[in-house]
Amino acid sequence: MNRKAGLLAAALVAAAVMVLPAPTGLPPEGQRMGALLLGLLVLWVTEAIPVAVTALLAVALLPIFRIMELQPSLTAFMSPVFFFVLAMYSIAHSFAATGLDRRFALWLLHKAGTDSRRVVFALMTGAGLLSTIISDVPCCAMFMGISIGIIDRLKLTPGKSSFAKTVMMGIPIAALIGGVGTPAGSSINLIGLYFIEQHGKVSVPFLHWMAIGMPMVIVLLPCAAWILIRCYPPEMATIGSLDEIERERAGLGPLSWGEWKALSIMSVMVALWIASTWVKQLDIVLVAMVGACLMFLPGIDLLRWPDVQRATGWDGLLLIGSVTALGAASAKSGFAKWLVDGALAGVGDWNVTWTILLISAFTVVIHLLLPIAPVINAVLIPPIAMLAADAGQHPALYGLPVAFTASCAFLLPLDAVPLITYGKGYYRMLDMLLPGVLISICWVLLITLLLSIARPLLWA
Repeated sequence: MNRKAGLLAAALVAAAVMVLPAPTGLPPEGQRMGALLLGLLVLWVTEAIPVAVTALLAVALLPIFRIMELQPSLTAFMSPVFFFVLAMYSIAHSFAATGLDRRFALWLLHKAGTDSRRVVFALMTGAGLLSTIISDVPCCAMFMGISIGIIDRLKLTPGKSSFAKTVMMGIPIAALIGGVGTPAGSSINLIGLYFIEQHGKVSVPFLHWMAIGMPMVIVLLPCAAWILIRCYPPEMATIGSLDEIERERAGLGPLSWGEWKALSIMSVMVALWIASTWVKQLDIVLVAMVGACLMFLPGIDLLRWPDVQRATGWDGLLLIGSVTALGAASAKSGFAKWLVDGALAGVGDWNVTWTILLISAFTVVIHLLLPIAPVINAVLIPPIAMLAADAGQHPALYGLPVAFTASCAFLLPLDAVPLITYGKGYYRMLDMLLPGVLISICWVLLITLLLSIARPLLWA
């Protein structure tokens, strides 16, 4: 879409919502919030102005639209999630700078052999496992680069190769699945936990999240790979010789001192994150920030600030800040409560299992309206946490289906993670729909089952 047309469309959408009669139950500031949010979504999707600029504009427009004053908007913008994401970009860069990411991927490809289906499984497994501790976007970018090397060696044409299509869809899907394994796996998780704590007044310990997240990863990764291969079987049985991969592995040599240092720091961080389940002072964000800072110290020297500046996704970072501010404004204005009341009216009286199932399914479908996962958490979790409290349930029980399923962005490549590989032209927009629907169904059923099982154990 033309940039001017995108800007005009955003203005028209916002204006139309403002002048239409307010729906029943929606207060005036809630209507203004809905108009602002829809206009911002058009700007983000069309990129009529840069994503980061739209993120800053969103905060500036909150007081202009008389939704929330500037000071609380800026306070919400600079939430702990902002600093966590900044720290994790640094840690992800240490994996790339030391070569750990490539060593891991080459090891997996060595184990997979030449069978094309096993290669798809290996690449998705690698992206999924690494994504449990590294943010989805850099993880997806790492494995995309490795995969493009294989695709180029096979001389596969974008848009014509089923193998390339499967791999390029599989990597972001695997990264999104792996990202829910631990709270540290994705900024989406931290945003979800932040809003559950802010509006549900409860915290979800690191290990409790893992008790649900890791089974999700273990079950969904092979299911997703199998579904993709069934939908788009590779056109070749093998990918040829592994000689080049073996030469690259041999060229890496033994683990370097830098790789050992990065692994050691990351291992200590994971141990402290798990320990935070019992030691409340070991805050997830605090551990990430200290771990990232350690990598800059003399004698460790894993990172240089100019390199981290270039590797950091500042667009995504500013978007995170903007979304937390918009989430606070959505809750304050009554827009979020009106949206959830309209979509999930009466679920408080339902059986808990059916409620979790409906909330999860609704979160999947709303990706088509709100294609930016952090926005979904920001808009849905505050009123759903209050809905749980009104129904006499633990707020995390209804908030976690949203926090987890906000990462289930497989229907169309509209989320930031699949857009990384979509831009390479190896698959079309609608190619993801069929496997995406099937994987999403598996996701909804599995999260419902796990939360139903975990409920008496975690929140008795």
